[in-house]
Amino acid sequence: MSIRVFRGWWVVAAAFAVTFVGFGIAYSFSAFLGSLQSDFAASRGEVSLVFSLAGFLYFGLGVVSGPLADRWGSRPLAVAGMLLVGAGLAAASVARSLTEVYLAYGLGVGLGIGCSYVPAIGAVQRWFVKRRGFASGLAVSGIGVGTLAMPALASLFIEHLGWRGAYLALGCITVVVGVGMALLLDSDPRDHGLAADGEPLLADARSISPQGFSVGDAIRSRRFVGLYAACLICSFGLFVPFVHLVPYALDHGIAQSSAVLLLGAIGIGSTAGRFLLGGLADRMGRQLTLGVMFSGMALSLIVWAMSTGLWGLAAFALAYGVFYGGFVAVLPALVMDYFGGRNVSGIIGALYTSVAFGTLVGPSTAGFAFDLHHSYTVPILASIAANVIAAGIVATLSRLPARAR
Repeated sequence: MSIRVFRGWWVVAAAFAVTFVGFGIAYSFSAFLGSLQSDFAASRGEVSLVFSLAGFLYFGLGVVSGPLADRWGSRPLAVAGMLLVGAGLAAASVARSLTEVYLAYGLGVGLGIGCSYVPAIGAVQRWFVKRRGFASGLAVSGIGVGTLAMPALASLFIEHLGWRGAYLALGCITVVVGVGMALLLDSDPRDHGLAADGEPLLADARSISPQGFSVGDAIRSRRFVGLYAACLICSFGLFVPFVHLVPYALDHGIAQSSAVLLLGAIGIGSTAGRFLLGGLADRMGRQLTLGVMFSGMALSLIVWAMSTGLWGLAAFALAYGVFYGGFVAVLPALVMDYFGGRNVSGIIGALYTSVAFGTLVGPSTAGFAFDLHHSYTVPILASIAANVIAAGIVATLSRLPARAR
């Protein structure tokens, strides 16, 4: 007797793999920072800009890839994205200057993740209603598991192959795993005679379009504006730990092998947050949960500001990962709650431009602030303040009307 698995869970698995490969590689950047800084005689701020440019593209491109996924389906965009990431890493491995790294890594990894991320998580939202928060959390937990596994793998590759060989090896992994799993993505359960959650599709339901806002109506609504403002402000500090925690640890005398494990600790916490908090949000309310995530990130950043030893930084990394993971898991599901499924990928893509601008400014500004003051105190305190403000904005969303202003 065979057991049939609801096809929606295969879509979740595909989205997990896409986020595992794409973001796992992106968040391994901190392991390469020292090598790039040394080989190209660059400052910490100049090298950090590589990550910021890529981050701007992979979050900002969602405003294009999201609507395209709503029209063409998620699979072709995700496959193209994974191929771009692999090509970008291969090109970065032969770069002769930091400018060429900007172009190869920034365009390849940035555009590649931008093509694949929003379509992949947008596809998941249409397959579930009752367990949407859990499914979304499971899908994006690939980011957390990737953050756990990929930095350690990248460090191993750097040790044995050099940073150039490491980028080439990671590019090969992207093509094999990322492209292979992206082929499993399906955008619409109706194409398989199913409704959300695996329910049978009524005969006359095939011709009915999913309900929800147009992208234009959504972005004109006060709820979207509030959500956009909260994400934008939070994102100025959101990725500072991913780029600067390892250099911070090295500056305080922690060995390279232990410092890289701090990124893994963020990954462990992030994975736990996506699994646990995504499901919890289904019960306690996704809007309330989002506000708790911002508050939790602010509290954990206070621990970073007070820590210089390995154990204190590990405690920060685990806690920050939990709340960051919860934030990433809850946000797409909350968008679906607010605006419906008709254009969910396009609306998520528009929202993620806020994260794009924050990512462009935050990590590189933190690096230049360090170059100027030889301290991360100001960037950490600014990140705390940003999360507190974001939590305050989210607390007001329930009082805002859903319709346009």
